[in-house]
Amino acid sequence: MAEFDPDSIGIANGNFFGLPCTEAEADTVIVQVPWDATVSYGKGTAQGPAAMLDASLQVDLFDERIPGAADMKVWTLPQSEDIAALNGRARGLAERVISALEQGEAQESLVELCSQVNACSEYLNDYVGKVSEKYLSQGKTVALVGGEHSVPLGLIKALSRMYPGMGILHVDAHSDTREAYEGFRYSHASIMFNAMREADGLGHITQVGIRDFCSAEYALVTSSEMFSPFTDLSIKERLFGGSPWDSVCEDILSTLPGDVYVSFDIDGLSPEYCPGTGTPVPGGLTFSQADWLLRKLASSGRRIVGFDLCEVAPSLHSEWDANAGVRMLFRLLLYSVYSRKKK
Repeated sequence: MAEFDPDSIGIANGNFFGLPCTEAEADTVIVQVPWDATVSYGKGTAQGPAAMLDASLQVDLFDERIPGAADMKVWTLPQSEDIAALNGRARGLAERVISALEQGEAQESLVELCSQVNACSEYLNDYVGKVSEKYLSQGKTVALVGGEHSVPLGLIKALSRMYPGMGILHVDAHSDTREAYEGFRYSHASIMFNAMREADGLGHITQVGIRDFCSAEYALVTSSEMFSPFTDLSIKERLFGGSPWDSVCEDILSTLPGDVYVSFDIDGLSPEYCPGTGTPVPGGLTFSQADWLLRKLASSGRRIVGFDLCEVAPSLHSEWDANAGVRMLFRLLLYSVYSRKKK
């Protein structure tokens, strides 16, 4: 670290942002999960972690209000080849299910195929859970980079046991509260339903930017005490009516406890920042609005105990998705470290 020059060219050393940190030195470990087995529209999020890792060398490690950004002790766990191979198998099975459903085949006839996909997802959840527990037991913070949004369940469950009553700040275009969407229990569209069901210590889920959901999801999040939904429509009604974004952020944060996990789906942002993501939806937050919300969270006295960033899908024609995605990853890392120092 003493010889590291953050103002110089980024070095491709296997760590995000070229940070010169070893596994033993790290305060934060980034786990890459190349998984897009259950995506129901656009593919490619399995390649998101690698694309962001490459793009991260172009990010300046400086923040004008938070000193020491370049001193973060962050180490990146290499991708698991076994998980990448399993994803390929699971994706092939899932595509057969989705194609059959789109042709009008009954869900009941696809139970066996779905069970095979679910078994692959259970293996992934176990992998993420064990890796998370390994580093959490060492006193490190764990951050996860996906991949589709189903992947952080193992981490969320581990953290909910460590921090009973923990809340989730969920930024997303989608509610992700469908039960076993398309027959896949651990679908990308079911992560918050599964967190609610399986993360025993979870206290609350605050959803921000949601704008694409079914009636059953809306009924759940507006009736359950587990959820505080700040839909894109409700946010825009306030902003267009003259309320400052800072005031909206204050109301969002007021629903969260002292320990907060951030689950950030990149499609929570306006699609101009993530055109390649699996299911882009018009509307959403600007990058600056999301950054302001996260900065206020980190400065509020609450502690960011972990986070995920999911659904970045690299484009064949542009590096924009990876560029915007990894810059949000940098903000999440910075605010996570800052919040724990303040705590």
